This record gives sequence, C-alpha cells and structure tokens, in this order.
Amino acid sequence: MGKTTGFKEYARQAAPYRNPIVRIADFKEIYTDHDDARLAKQGARCMDCGVPFCQSPDMIHGRSGCPIHNLIPEWNDLVYRGHWRDALDRLHKTNNFPEFTGRVCPAPCEGSCVLGITDPPIAIKNIEMAIIDRGFKEGWVAPAPPTARTGKKVAVVGSGPAGLAAAAQLNKAGHAVTVYERADRIGGLLMYGIPNMKLDKTVVERRIDLMREEGVEFVTNAAVADGANGTLPVAELVDDVDALLLSTGATVPNDLPIPGRDLDGVHFAMEFLTANTKSLLDSNHADGDYIDAKDKNVIVIGGGDTGTDCIGTAMRHGCKTLTNFEIVPEPPTGRAANNPWPTWPFIFRVDYGHEEAAAKFNRDPRVFRTSAVEFQGNGEGRLTSLVAADFETVDGRFSKVDGSERSWDADLVLLAMGFRGPEQGVGEALGLELDPRSNYKAGKGEYRTSHPKVFAAGDCRSGQSLVVRAINEGREAAREMDRALMGVTGLP
Repeated sequence: MGKTTGFKEYARQAAPYRNPIVRIADFKEIYTDHDDARLAKQGARCMDCGVPFCQSPDMIHGRSGCPIHNLIPEWNDLVYRGHWRDALDRLHKTNNFPEFTGRVCPAPCEGSCVLGITDPPIAIKNIEMAIIDRGFKEGWVAPAPPTARTGKKVAVVGSGPAGLAAAAQLNKAGHAVTVYERADRIGGLLMYGIPNMKLDKTVVERRIDLMREEGVEFVTNAAVADGANGTLPVAELVDDVDALLLSTGATVPNDLPIPGRDLDGVHFAMEFLTANTKSLLDSNHADGDYIDAKDKNVIVIGGGDTGTDCIGTAMRHGCKTLTNFEIVPEPPTGRAANNPWPTWPFIFRVDYGHEEAAAKFNRDPRVFRTSAVEFQGNGEGRLTSLVAADFETVDGRFSKVDGSERSWDADLVLLAMGFRGPEQGVGEALGLELDPRSNYKAGKGEYRTSHPKVFAAGDCRSGQSLVVRAINEGREAAREMDRALMGVTGLP
C-alpha cells in the first residue's frame, strides 16, 4: 500500500487548524482547506504492514483500531495514486458518515498505526475527511433509495450517530424507517452536543437531507416515553411497528454534589453547549437564549472532548479567564510502559480548545490533580468563587490532599464529568432490564433487549463512548434487526 519507501521519505504532516486567535472570533469550522499534495504524501506513508492494526479493532477492550473496520490502507493507497472516486467507494463500504468521523473522531486508528511504533503515524483522519468532502463537492455522493420495499415498519428512537446509522442501513434493506427525535432538529449529539466550530451543522443537515431523499422519515419534537406530559407512548409505538430501536444516548450527566452546587452559575456542560448551538442556529445569538460566558471567570471541571468543547465555546463568547480542572495526573508526553502500542496512547495532547486558551491567555488552561470541593456565592444565590483542592490516587480512588485548599474566582462553572447512562422514561414504560451501569441490557452482537421487538444500540446500551463506536453499533444493530425481521440479512 502507498509508496514502497514512502514511510522513510515523508514525515507526518497533519492538516493545520485556522489561526487560534482568528478562529475564536467566530463559530466557523476550525479546519483549513485540504491540500491534495500533502494528503498524497500521507497516503504514500502507508507501509504495506501485513496486518493493518489501524482497521482491526480490539474486540475485547475497544481501545485500539477502527471500530467500524474502515479499509484504511486501501483508501490511503487510492489517495496516494489520485483515485479519489474509488477511495470514496471504499470509505462508504464501512462508514455511513465519514464527514462526521473525519471531523470529530479522536482517531484510534492512528494510535494503532504500525508506523506509529517508531514514527508518528499517518494522518489518517485528514485523509478520511478529504475523501468525503471531495465526494460531496464533485457530486459523487447522491441519494440511493432501495429498489424494493419489504413491507416491514421500523421505528428508531433517537437521531444521534447510532440511530442515524441504523436508519440508513435498515432503509437500505428496504424497510420503512421512521426516526423520532425529541429536539427540534435531527442529529442528537451531532446537532446539539458537538459545537459548530468542530462540526458545522450544514454538514449534518446535508446528510439528513440525503437520507430523506432515500426514504427515511424524520419526526422532530417527538419525545418518546410513557405518554405522560405530552410524550409519545412507547408501548403504542412498539405495537405499531415490526421492530423498534432505542438509540437515545447516555444523557444523564455525572454531578458534583458539593456545598453550593445549587448556586446560579453552576451548569452541566450539555446545558451550556446545547443552548449555545440552538441560539446560534436560531438567531446567531441575537435571542440571548443561551448561557453567556462573556467577561466571566470560567472554570470547566472535567476533561475529554466535552470539556474541550466547553473551553472552545467560552473562548468564542469572550470569557475573562479560563481554567480547566482535571482530577487525573498530567499524562506523559510519550507512551508509558503499561500503555504499549497498539492500544490507545494515553499521552499529553493539546486539543483545539487548549490551543485557543493558550494563545489568548499565554498558558495552557489545564490544572491537573485538582477539583472543586465547594462553590461559594454572594449571599444572593449567585456564584462568585470556588474552593479547589489537590487530589491523589489512593487504592484506585481519588482522595483529597488535606491542607491543599485554595480559592478561585468563578462566575461560571461547567461540569464536564461524563455521563451515567440513558434517561429511564422509555425503559420503565417497557419494563426493560438494565445492566449494572443503568444501560439497557442488550448483548453486543445481538442488540436485542428483554422485550422481543425492541433493540438498543449506542451509548444507551454500551455507555458513554465515541461517535465512531455509535456508528458501528447502529450498523450492527440494523443487521440483527434485519435478520430478525426477514430470517436472513444481506447487511454487513
């Protein structure tokens, strides 16, 4: 694959983002234009490694390789040779939405690249994004409705990446698919959970429009639960279809129940991100219906993608200061001895939000081994500061270091500490069994819940994870639903 000596001749050269000081003035995507020559050289670095760990996911721990089995060496080689149309065909064989993963996936494939044993890996994610963007630009991506219908009806509850992937596949198999979304726009996490500068919503809407043309029906403002308070009764919905998929995500956030938690100014990350994107799309923020970080001392508690997105959004609002608490120790710059290739490298990384905060405030915003222990107010219910402390790991648990408390100015605190599982309105209405982590109990590879007509996929089944893993689960669940409905399946 690629050029025989390409991995010796060319270094890794990832596509740069827009200038951080310039880009925090808008909510446009952070990416620069694709450079075909640079991408061809990255494709040339693909080294005919024999066993392509990049496309071979770790089926036990899920910490390495591509969860959707992308045929990475094949489209690397095709881009190197300039065969972009063929590269798009190979990409679409395994991935319904490469325009999403090419933008927001952390690229476990790159962590498992064989070249990464001794050198920086191939810029796989850049190549993926360039292939699909070119496909849309050239008109190669077009609606492909099924040639025949099966007469079977399927409902999908939740329009995030798992639900959309399942809907696309089930529609391809010829079933009549209706997707129900409680928000006013389709996309779930893709629409309101990921901010515009990382995934422009026109990119999401472009794919939704394509699926509509292929025959998928979408229903918005449709909260599915027990029928109370204006919700759609899921029991009636199940009776009306041949199979139902739950892809509602893991939307119950982890809280920080410390003194002062009820003060005005302490918010969950998704409250902040969702309101920001909705206001941006509705009125370009003219309606003021969002949590504004302008001129505020902002502290984000928790790291990961959600924490970074809170940083990037607060920077665009024009925050006064920005600090990010992470309770974990600072990661090493290179792999630790217990973190060997091809597992995901737990190393120090500078994401787009960190880069932006550092460019404006001349320091990395992160403070490691630290978390809040008390929120403090002005006596009138408004947050003004917090007390934070150092933490250490004792017997596998985080323990506060006595005497390490110190005060921080804080007008806005955003809790980005991960998620517990799905909201239980649907599960309770159907009497579904749950696993010990409160997710819907449905085995990997089968996806069937304790209700014979109900399946589950994505974060609501497996717990909080990546967009690319949600797509994988949606595809696999669609395959098993098709098998259950038809006796056999031709879906991958």
